[in-house]
Amino acid sequence: MKHLPLVALVGRPNVGKSTLFNRLVGERVSITHDEPGVTRDSIWREVRWEESTSILVDTGGILMDSDDPLAQDVFAQAREAMAEAHVVILVTDGREGLHPHDEAVAGFLRQSGKPVLVVANKVDSPEREAVLCSEFHALGFPVVGVSAAHGHGVPALREAVEAMLPATAPVEEEHEPGLRLAVVGRPNVGKSSLVNALVGQKRLIVSPLAGTTRDAVDVELVRDGRRYVFVDTAGIRRKSRVQESLEYFSVLRSMQAAKSADVTLMVVDAAFGVVAQDKRLAAFLEQEKIPFILVGNKIDLLARGEGERMRRTVQETFAFLSHAPLLFASTVTKAGLGGLLPLAEQVHAQSQVRVPTGELNRFVRFATERQQPPVVGGRRGKIYYMTQAKTVPPTFVFFVNDPAVFRQSYMRFLENQLRKAFGLDKTPVRLVLRSSHDPQDSKTSRRR
Repeated sequence: MKHLPLVALVGRPNVGKSTLFNRLVGERVSITHDEPGVTRDSIWREVRWEESTSILVDTGGILMDSDDPLAQDVFAQAREAMAEAHVVILVTDGREGLHPHDEAVAGFLRQSGKPVLVVANKVDSPEREAVLCSEFHALGFPVVGVSAAHGHGVPALREAVEAMLPATAPVEEEHEPGLRLAVVGRPNVGKSSLVNALVGQKRLIVSPLAGTTRDAVDVELVRDGRRYVFVDTAGIRRKSRVQESLEYFSVLRSMQAAKSADVTLMVVDAAFGVVAQDKRLAAFLEQEKIPFILVGNKIDLLARGEGERMRRTVQETFAFLSHAPLLFASTVTKAGLGGLLPLAEQVHAQSQVRVPTGELNRFVRFATERQQPPVVGGRRGKIYYMTQAKTVPPTFVFFVNDPAVFRQSYMRFLENQLRKAFGLDKTPVRLVLRSSHDPQDSKTSRRR
């Protein structure tokens, strides 16, 4: 990992910081929307300029004099980013012109002594850019006019930023790559608090207001020489309650984050109890065969003696997920958190297990000797041989005489025996039945 210089994008809400961030990074990382204040947690990405590389951070919209606790938390995060930054880009709205909130943020930056570049965004023509430059120069910093949406002026911006970066080369730190861990769950179960507790600092805004996190936010942690990335996601509500397009897109990002992670941490509120939406989310993770851990948060709120009862309740509720490890924790007292990363490593290792074909066929003989496939419609199922098709999850293909004669009860038997034989008690597995007469014919295949 490199100690790279930091460039912070700051400004009032809805001036286009996230659109500019996506343009500079080269991919759609931050959610962009017409609604003000979409970005709340700061989002960090490595970005390549012309000759050098830095970390670019997209901060939430700053309202410095607001009495709203959430706005104050957003400003606190932006203030931390500005304090660490080597260069600050103050993004303004070129269509609206200079705004009193722009002047307030500029005044704060003048006191910081940081190198500052003003970007007049939403400027689509050189003529308009010339007019704006004189207006925004009143802030006392260099000004560049751009259109983040269309790319106008962005090359000049990149050159200007690079000229302001420190000339020292980044220092390399050797860290073994670790896991990418998505943190999912319904709103207000403590996902952001969990990440903050694990990394040991308040990188994410925590609020009793449900839906505070809207984007998928990456937070890095180095532990014992390994580099982990936590992806904090928006709370997932029942589809019928997701009314706004912004929330729909946030939930979609959450699902995508779970699919692309090495291991997903599904957080439930142990003090409140398991609800129907928790079950639906767990069923989605199981259906997609995503390696995950159930984390029962807020055990500090349980009354004395309630812990064991809650554990039994959760285990009974999620009995269909016998492979998903269950860990109870508290982000307040830190109870249980010490075992989370080692457990995630075990889940990931199992999801990547590959079993040699010879061992699998010895397993077939053992399993069928122990319990023969049942007779269905006068025909007994036969397994000729098996192989492993892929990992993540481990996917096993059984070549049989007729997939239709293999009932779900026998498939559960095979899955249980597979897990015992090859130590796969913490990962999802997928079993595929395929006719030996036509291995590529999807009509003669069944999956479980």
